[in-house]
Amino acid sequence: MTDPGVERDAAEADSAFSHPPVEPDATAAYGDHPDQLVDFYAPRGDAATGSAPLVVLLHGGAWRAPYDRQHVTPFADFLARQGFAVANVEYRRGSSLPHQGSEGPVAGRWPETFDDVAAAMDALPGLAGAALPQADVRRVVVTGHSAGGHLALWAAARHVLPVGSPWRLSSAPHLRGVVALAPIADFTVAEQLGVCGGASGQLLGGTTKFWNERLPYADPAALLPTGIATAVVQGRDDIVVPEAVAEAYVAAAAQAGELVGLTLLDGVGHFPLIDPAADACAVVSEEIAQLAW
Repeated sequence: MTDPGVERDAAEADSAFSHPPVEPDATAAYGDHPDQLVDFYAPRGDAATGSAPLVVLLHGGAWRAPYDRQHVTPFADFLARQGFAVANVEYRRGSSLPHQGSEGPVAGRWPETFDDVAAAMDALPGLAGAALPQADVRRVVVTGHSAGGHLALWAAARHVLPVGSPWRLSSAPHLRGVVALAPIADFTVAEQLGVCGGASGQLLGGTTKFWNERLPYADPAALLPTGIATAVVQGRDDIVVPEAVAEAYVAAAAQAGELVGLTLLDGVGHFPLIDPAADACAVVSEEIAQLAW
């Protein structure tokens, strides 16, 4: 008998991925590697004539090579139609080939995935100023879905990375906030639940030694408090990154003395959060707007 949850997840994924890719208004490189690119989407409608907050979008896909930024271009366009300037960031992901007994492509590269997100975030004010004059780089919100939600939380926490980290900032980044969508936000809980086939462990190198050494540099639940306004949007029926992962991160934040907003959506799984045809997508836009404007 087919699991209804699996059927619903497949239908939601089909809907989210049914939209044709949307070409950006401009593209800029933040490095020499082919994946070190940012696509910019200008705000549509009334906002096109004035300055608009900049939403930095980090796509998901379990940090794996087959999943690039193209699948979130309809979502980027949706946000632009809500009046935001949008920067859709590409970054280096894992190999296209399985390894170390994994059933699919390996998740992420260490340290390149983190090198790229840090470099992109540092370069974005200048890149946006040149490529998208409407973008107000004083009003920046970072958002990301799934593995991209992890990277969004991480990008906002670089100032609390361990001393000696090459990605550490001397002070908090200039962000209005973070809106993390079904994020892989607590690596320990994610691994316990087998999220994305053990992707968190693969991202850190695939061995217990690397896990122990690298977790403090990569796990958002270990990088608290940030002092950055943070909201998490999560579907209650998500079977890809279950609600328990988000709840563990929110609990870790509370223990660290920080309040993280958690919006739980009934009857919603993993993919409606980035599906312009889904009501959940409008909720995401509103969460971003509350921080951005």
